[in-house]
Amino acid sequence: MAYLAPIHRPSSVRHALKIRLLEPDADCLVVAKANRLEIYAQHHEGITLAHTKAIYGKVTMLEKLQFAQSPTEHLFVGTDRYMYFTLSWDNESQQLCTQKTYIDQSDKTSRDSQTQDRCHIDPTKQFMALQLYDGIVTILPLIGKGKKKGPSEAFSLGEPVPTRIKEFFVRSSCFLYPAETADAGPRLAILYEDNHQKVCLSIKRLDFSHGGAGDPGSANLIDLAARDDLELGASHLIPVPAPAYGLLILTESTIAFIDDATGELTNKPLDEPAIFVTWAEMDAQRWLLADDYGRLFLLMLVIGNHKTKSFQIHTIGNTSRASVLVHLGSGLVFVGSHQGDSQVFQIQEGGIVLVQNLPNLAPILDFTVMDMGNRSGETQSNEYSSGQARIVAGSGAFQDGSLRSIRSGVGMEEQGLLGEMNHTSDLFPLASSSGKAHSDILAASFVDETRVFRFFSDGEVEELEDFMGMSFSEGSLWLSNITGNRLLQVTSSRVMILDLDSGMVTAEWSAQDASPITVASAKEERLVISTGGSEAIIFDLTRDLHIVARRKFSQEGQISCIHVPTICPDICVVGFWQGASVAILSISSLETLRKAVMSDNAVNVPRSVALTQLIADEAPTLLVGMANGEVVTFSLSLTGFELGFRKATILGTQGPAFKILPRSGGLSSVFAICEHSSLIYGSEGRIMYSAVTAEEASCVCPFDCEAYPGAIALATSKDLRIALVDTERTTHVQTLKVNATVRRVAYSPKLKAFGIGTIYRELKTGYEMIQSHFKLADEVMFKELDSHTLYSDELVESCIRADLRDGSGEIVERFVVGTAYMDLDGQDVVRGRVMVFAVTPERKLQVVSELATMGACRALDVIDGNIVAALVKTVIIYSLNAPNLTKLATYRTSTAPIALSVSGSEIAIADLMKSVSVVSYTRPNHPGGSHCLIEVARHFQTAWATAVAHVDDHTWLESDAEGNLMVLKQNVAGVTADDRRRLEIVSEIQLGEMVNRIRTVEVEQSGTAVVVPKAFMATVDGSVYLFALIMPAKQDLLMRLQQAIAARVQSPGNVPFNAYRAFRNSVREAEEPFRFVDGELIEKFLDCPAMLQESICKELGLKEQVDVEDIRTMVEGLRRIH
Repeated sequence: MAYLAPIHRPSSVRHALKIRLLEPDADCLVVAKANRLEIYAQHHEGITLAHTKAIYGKVTMLEKLQFAQSPTEHLFVGTDRYMYFTLSWDNESQQLCTQKTYIDQSDKTSRDSQTQDRCHIDPTKQFMALQLYDGIVTILPLIGKGKKKGPSEAFSLGEPVPTRIKEFFVRSSCFLYPAETADAGPRLAILYEDNHQKVCLSIKRLDFSHGGAGDPGSANLIDLAARDDLELGASHLIPVPAPAYGLLILTESTIAFIDDATGELTNKPLDEPAIFVTWAEMDAQRWLLADDYGRLFLLMLVIGNHKTKSFQIHTIGNTSRASVLVHLGSGLVFVGSHQGDSQVFQIQEGGIVLVQNLPNLAPILDFTVMDMGNRSGETQSNEYSSGQARIVAGSGAFQDGSLRSIRSGVGMEEQGLLGEMNHTSDLFPLASSSGKAHSDILAASFVDETRVFRFFSDGEVEELEDFMGMSFSEGSLWLSNITGNRLLQVTSSRVMILDLDSGMVTAEWSAQDASPITVASAKEERLVISTGGSEAIIFDLTRDLHIVARRKFSQEGQISCIHVPTICPDICVVGFWQGASVAILSISSLETLRKAVMSDNAVNVPRSVALTQLIADEAPTLLVGMANGEVVTFSLSLTGFELGFRKATILGTQGPAFKILPRSGGLSSVFAICEHSSLIYGSEGRIMYSAVTAEEASCVCPFDCEAYPGAIALATSKDLRIALVDTERTTHVQTLKVNATVRRVAYSPKLKAFGIGTIYRELKTGYEMIQSHFKLADEVMFKELDSHTLYSDELVESCIRADLRDGSGEIVERFVVGTAYMDLDGQDVVRGRVMVFAVTPERKLQVVSELATMGACRALDVIDGNIVAALVKTVIIYSLNAPNLTKLATYRTSTAPIALSVSGSEIAIADLMKSVSVVSYTRPNHPGGSHCLIEVARHFQTAWATAVAHVDDHTWLESDAEGNLMVLKQNVAGVTADDRRRLEIVSEIQLGEMVNRIRTVEVEQSGTAVVVPKAFMATVDGSVYLFALIMPAKQDLLMRLQQAIAARVQSPGNVPFNAYRAFRNSVREAEEPFRFVDGELIEKFLDCPAMLQESICKELGLKEQVDVEDIRTMVEGLRRIH
């Protein structure tokens, strides 16, 4: 059974509109990103996200309506499942509410629209027209709710009425503004291509008859006018309102205007050709136009005597390639893009100014997993989190193309580097006087010294040779400011209190028997230390180190860690080596108030403790870092000091060290330092663990100085830095702008470099020029190192990093590139090349071998040190014997292989039309023998495959062009040979997005794991998903939990979950997902009220009653993995 969870949600924007949805008098922007709606509030500096909501279906259309007795406008949404519904905003719940349940318009006998689904509302506000199928227009009447009729009246949707038209391949359509009385009926203009590939225009009048009770009525579109003298490049119709009244037609070389009154056609040639892709109305005389090359135009009609005299068009700037334009008012325009970042521009005299940039990863054409939290390539033994993986993706297209580094976790932005410092053991923030509002002194402790740095308000830093009598000749265990303008320093040999006014030591203490001080912690008026590891001593800091209490722990054993909390000054928390226990002691007497044994394993002992307020309005949280990398949390009652709600989470293999970082509202977060450092914080009433993007952190401390407010100081094994850390987990994207389509990406850990195949497009004097390159880019600096230019008619198709046999028996690292030629109509039989690149010590590309092929090389992989190349109709294995590539074996595919996945001696081949086949590679048993590729398994159903990956023994994950995911398993235990050759579907689901690439990951599973991550997937809409296999013991539980949650969690439009996630392609359609768990739905359990959670658990139907807390803990663990 399979599990699916999103790491990065879709970011491609295809639909957007301005609507008064949240407030009656305030416009907002609604943006559709695949299956999500995002609502943005407008302000003078751009837009801010106000709300987001998942939709059960991919959004294909948006429109706004005004319903009866509603002060705000309602949102009409259409999905790819032909389900439609209207939504409104509920101010009380701050949620979207369904006003009109969905209308299923699916028609099994009709052909889907070959261009796009369209939705129009006629200017009289009487009808809505939907174009979903070729040759059919569906009319929905807007039924008035008042006695007085008028355009501003509130309406509700009537029943849909289909009507047929003879126009099939529709390029554009719109309702015309009525120049005459409304009694003439709405007019619909249709721009279409006829059977002779001529572009024609048809104008029709809608004749609609309302039916009686139970009768939806009838509709007919009557031809009024037609013309076939339009340019072949005509693409868009724009209705022109009063006073001009007419129709604008956008073509590649001209802009035409048809006068509504006279029917006269006026053409204006463009200065240079343009492929227009979208438009937006500014007012009755001005429109914004966007073309395929990212140019933004302003079109203006010049009107005199209520007639159009002329029109002008000007280029006002360059943007991302727009999918949709929305004029927000006050000169602000939103550019929604599928191929690049979405943007907000301010239109000014002379051009446009970028106001805001909204990152977009779509489309992700290829990606590689750069690391899994380390660079050694070893498998992970800790509990997996996607924050350990850095994904580098080729995003965008053409001028919007880029290479993007994606990492999910808590981000850190470096502010400054203090210099190289090896083996820092601890950091402490200090203030040079008690009147300082910010820290201005940073102390760094080392094994045998302490160094102090002063920070000035302008950011300058000075290292001090002495500071207030501090001891610099030994490392510090504790340093802090205390009351009375004094400083406390604890070293392994003594405790000192220093006066900040005089710089004199006012009090000093050391053990009489010279026992070393091992750990220390202080807050406010108390200091707690451990001497010799077995004795604890409490000092009163207001009485010059007067000893309040001391206690030897003979039975408990040596003390491993001490923490004096700020939120509860009456206690201290102590961890012990022997017994692996933690005790809560009285700060005045060292009396044991509460004790907890942490582990039965004597080796697994507490190494760090912290008590702080992570979650608002709840009990403080006690965190214990164990030697095996585990973090154990308790909720602590401040009255009876009871410990409850114990939970354990594995962060790594080393004992984490804790540092408390302050947050707003009296809350704190905890920085856990280990090989995979994490930030522990409270969110939505739960404790969250998120990987931190900083690598190799050895110690951390909060450092709120004037030059860097809210910063932290962070030391690695090599240097000391100042950085800003996020308060919670987000997705962090680093961008290398390439200005070309990044078609393929390969990563070399050894070279610390990427190999990327790019396609550059440029428009020169009206001609489109295409050029492909293979580039080498540095991993650290994220910049280009070298580039190899391909032939002018050649495109890069595939690229891998490979360890190959070089003919002498040695294994060498190479980049392998597959290409295709664009001129497929030429007489040349060569259709592509396979090229092998070496990287020189100067980090330059060098071609060591190339081979012309009879077909385009769509995919590459490596098997047994040899190259596997997927050509059209054929898969071939080549051996490298520089400068030659020698053919070893071939396999004939059904149509065209599109992706490869090698595991051991088996190659899974994803075919363009015929799903997946598996072949086995066999080397010759004797010299002179032949290499063989033999088919051992096949999936016999039709599927337009896009990617394939090996995820388990005899198990493969396949994606298709219709947004489905299938897990295929070879029936190796079949009775007959045919049974054993069959790939059976063991899990399937409708993802709703087309997957472009699947990359496998190797993660060592822990004994308590619920799921085992197996692969990442990247989609055309910019999403990144985690695919995992569910452990057998949890399969039934998760399936029942998914079913119970789906029955209780309503989606917008009340669309059933099973219908949304059910497999669907052109051949068959299922009723529900099969043995596939949607992680996004499962995680909604945490957002349910407590009573609903209990109800869900009671109805799981298991033999043993499941505790709500156990389910909550399990789901929290599932959320942490992504």
